[in-house]
Order: sequence, then C-alpha cells, then structure tokens
Amino acid sequence: MWVMFTGTRFQSQGTANETVMPIDNQIEPPQSFMALYVKPGQTRPSASLDVVLARYEQCEDMACILAEQAQTLAFKENLSEKEVLERCYRGLQTGDAQFTESEAVWVIFRLAELLGWEMTEFNLSP
Repeated sequence: MWVMFTGTRFQSQGTANETVMPIDNQIEPPQSFMALYVKPGQTRPSASLDVVLARYEQCEDMACILAEQAQTLAFKENLSEKEVLERCYRGLQTGDAQFTESEAVWVIFRLAELLGWEMTEFNLSP
C-alpha cells in the first residue's frame, strides 16, 4: 500500500529544516493495477511510483472513454457484450494505442466493471 504525506519535518544534524513534500497526485491505484507492476515473488513495483500513477491514470481514463463508445457500439451494431469488449481489446492492441498487453487487459476488465458487464469467455487474442 502506498502512503503519501502532505508535509513532514526533517531534522538534519541538530538544525530543524522544514521541508514540505507536495502531493501532485493523491490517487491510489487499485491492487489489481499494482499487480501489473509487481513481479512474482516481489513486493515492490518494478517501476517508480510516478510511472505507475501515470500509467494507471491513462488506463482508467481510457476505460472511462471507452464506456460510452462501447454502449453505443453494442446498440448500433447489435453486438453482444463479449463482442464489444473483444473489439475494444483489439483496438487497444494497435501500435497507436501505446498500452502494454497487461494494461490492455486491465482496461477491458475495468470497462466491463464500469458497464456492469460480465467477463465470461473473453478472447484475449489480438
């Protein structure tokens, strides 16, 4: 679990130095996202907190953006939830999307969660 402080007083060799550590981002990624950056057998992420937070924000934003488009696609094209999620996944796997495979999978699971859709028999092949 990540813990961030808004301000801390540090003492250095007998003199009081006040240092404020600003928090630019108070978002805490969920464990499901943190797991993408923690290798088996380790407890710390393989990337810096700044990188993980930036990637999480990008993935969460993408899931939110895709939510409305996915509903529209399901309605207009008369597609099943599974077909819509698979199309969105394939779209995230294009070179322009700039998501890793594990991030793309996380985005799709988050998208399904946002829409209240089930993730049964999801085909992860691009």
